[in-house]
Amino acid sequence: MARIYVASSWRNACQPEVVAALRAAGHEVYDFRNPKDNPGGFHWADVDENWQDWEPAEYIRNLTHPIAEKGFKADLDAMLWADACVLVLPCGRSAHTEAGWFAGKGLKTIVYMPEKQEPELMYKLFDGVVDNLEDLLRSLPSPVFLPGKQS
Repeated sequence: MARIYVASSWRNACQPEVVAALRAAGHEVYDFRNPKDNPGGFHWADVDENWQDWEPAEYIRNLTHPIAEKGFKADLDAMLWADACVLVLPCGRSAHTEAGWFAGKGLKTIVYMPEKQEPELMYKLFDGVVDNLEDLLRSLPSPVFLPGKQS
């Protein structure tokens, strides 16, 4: 069974479906929306409700806010735990940074593009680009079910 980090966006409506499909296929999956130690996940609004109005200096200062540190640690710990990454499009900068980290570490990284997106040449750095859940599941290591083991 693969330990999979799903990198995506809070705005991506299909992210929960991808997490559910991967789990149903027998994989262990990190869901940034519902990490074990931080129900509901990290939100900049928990640091400051006016986060969208920050100037660069405010953003830089708030990177070290205890809530931001906790959110970063949860995601980084999950990245270190995982042995594969699925980049679910559309998504933003953080998810692309995470996927790049996985690819740079030589770990399986698959782009899942369920709808039309602007073409991106550099996705060739990853292990594949797929447009449906069946191909996504086929592109990942097959889960191994051990008697008495529950994921």
